[in-house]
Amino acid sequence: MTEHDMTTFWHWWVIVLTVANIVGIFWLIRWTSKRRAGEVAEGQETGHVWDGNLSEYNNPLPRWWLWMFYLTIVFSVIYLALYPGLGRFAGFLGWSSVGQYQQEASRFEERFGPIFAAYADRDLPALARDEDALRTGQRLFLNYCSTCHGSDARGAPGFPNLTDGQWQWGSSPADIHQTIMAGRQGVMPAMGDALGADGVEQVTHYVLSLAGRSDANTDLAELGAPRFAVMCAVCHGAEGTGNTALGAPDLTNNIWLYGGSAGAIARTIREGRHGVMPAFGDFLGEDRVHVLAAYVYSLSHQGQ
Repeated sequence: MTEHDMTTFWHWWVIVLTVANIVGIFWLIRWTSKRRAGEVAEGQETGHVWDGNLSEYNNPLPRWWLWMFYLTIVFSVIYLALYPGLGRFAGFLGWSSVGQYQQEASRFEERFGPIFAAYADRDLPALARDEDALRTGQRLFLNYCSTCHGSDARGAPGFPNLTDGQWQWGSSPADIHQTIMAGRQGVMPAMGDALGADGVEQVTHYVLSLAGRSDANTDLAELGAPRFAVMCAVCHGAEGTGNTALGAPDLTNNIWLYGGSAGAIARTIREGRHGVMPAFGDFLGEDRVHVLAAYVYSLSHQGQ
């Protein structure tokens, strides 16, 4: 069965099921509202008793209530004629959620597009000193970025702090703009199998020593140094200072994306990490990304 056959089948399935339900409800209301032979007079007991003394009376629905049921059926028929609801039938009005979204997006662009376009020709450092632009950028940040980075932009485990001046992918205006526009994918491969349990522990303490940590075991760090040189230096550099081109963080500044305890660092080495920064270029557009990037740039470049 082809995809078209499946689509056609479900198209008619929805139509038949919907129409059958409407017709069935109409028939049920008509059937229950008719008086049948042998039925007791209205207001009299039917002879059905529950719990010893709870009697059923022949009291039909009020007429106005019955007509309300009929009106809902009429409404459903009119609605299904005007709007989508019967398989692929689009309705006589031609309305769709996609069309509604595009219409609203066009109105939004017509109203607010010129505001963002006015900022487009200004470079990020200059824009980062414009209070009006920053307020606009902050609103964009709160709407689209704060879920991960926090409303104060100080991040959370797995989500970078954007205020501390430490940048995994570079801190230049072009770097920040590219990060927001195209997104990033950071991959730390799992080294547990290659290093073994002892190797993971040794490299963990060497990494702690790179950051000047007092909890680094000197003997284990010395054993971990050659392992780091073989397994980790290609990304993080021989001195552990990182590589923004690869998104490999600096390990000497004691700033840790996934936690800085010995256990958290060991887990990162053993199991690896996979961080994703989604791309916003297609969604927000070049001009809005430009203003948002200026705000993000300002968070760690105050007064510059």
